[in-house]
Amino acid sequence: MIQGTRRRKGERPRVEIPGRYLLLVVTVLCIALIAITYNTNVVTSVLNTTANFIVVPFQTGISRIGNWLVDRHELTTNIRELQEENAELKEENEKLTAENSDYQQAKSELQELRDLYSLDGTYADFEKTAARVIAKDTGSWYHSFVIDKGTNDGLAVDMNVLAGTGLVGRITQVGPDWAQVETIIDDDSNVSCEEESSKLSMIVSGSLSSYADGTIPFERLQDPSGLVEVGDRIVTSNISDKYLSGILVGYVSTIQKDPNNLTKSGTITPAVDFSHLGTVLVVTTLKQDVTEETRGSSTP
Repeated sequence: MIQGTRRRKGERPRVEIPGRYLLLVVTVLCIALIAITYNTNVVTSVLNTTANFIVVPFQTGISRIGNWLVDRHELTTNIRELQEENAELKEENEKLTAENSDYQQAKSELQELRDLYSLDGTYADFEKTAARVIAKDTGSWYHSFVIDKGTNDGLAVDMNVLAGTGLVGRITQVGPDWAQVETIIDDDSNVSCEEESSKLSMIVSGSLSSYADGTIPFERLQDPSGLVEVGDRIVTSNISDKYLSGILVGYVSTIQKDPNNLTKSGTITPAVDFSHLGTVLVVTTLKQDVTEETRGSSTP
């Protein structure tokens, strides 16, 4: 007795496909796909598109990360190399700076020695010895300083000191291996001078405040004929009791009449740069000795 399958009211009939037919359909579909894949690139294109959509962005990300890591490594390497090069260049620059400083100092000393040699030739009649400045008073200028020679080298008080192209000052104190020099720009200095050509006398006084402008004052010039002019050479006078005569002191820079209309005063520019003194010449002949020799030679 065959039992029927009761359907519920309103239920659609169920379609059942036998398994052998389903297997046949799948087999045919597979064969068709194989044939299509072999003869065309439809499936390959679909797979490539899918792969490109999924794999390529991943590969791009990996590539970017790899490139970033390589760039960071190269950057770190370059920074390290630059730091090493910078350290080497800095060391080389310091070495060159030191060498240049030594060169400039040697050049300055050579020029100073040349000036002293020339100065020695200018005053060849005087016996001289060179000395180095080893200390100075406070301030911007060498208005008073100490040299490295003294009585052991034959130096004495009142010996004249030269540098540059003319007169620096004179020794005021002396020890066994040192001597103190008072310069013509010092406030306590007074030098009897004269204009080189006319021989008209004047007094040149030291003044640190005036030397701030590069000059020192002179006064008591009696020149009614106006023989002394700006630019004239001023030298030490023979009537000076401390300084040998004929030593260049400086050049007239300004000149004017005094209120009494009898004398003139003004300023001179010293022949020596008192901002830079390193080596000086000390005249070992005293003015007193020259005066005595002159008197002795003039005695019948």
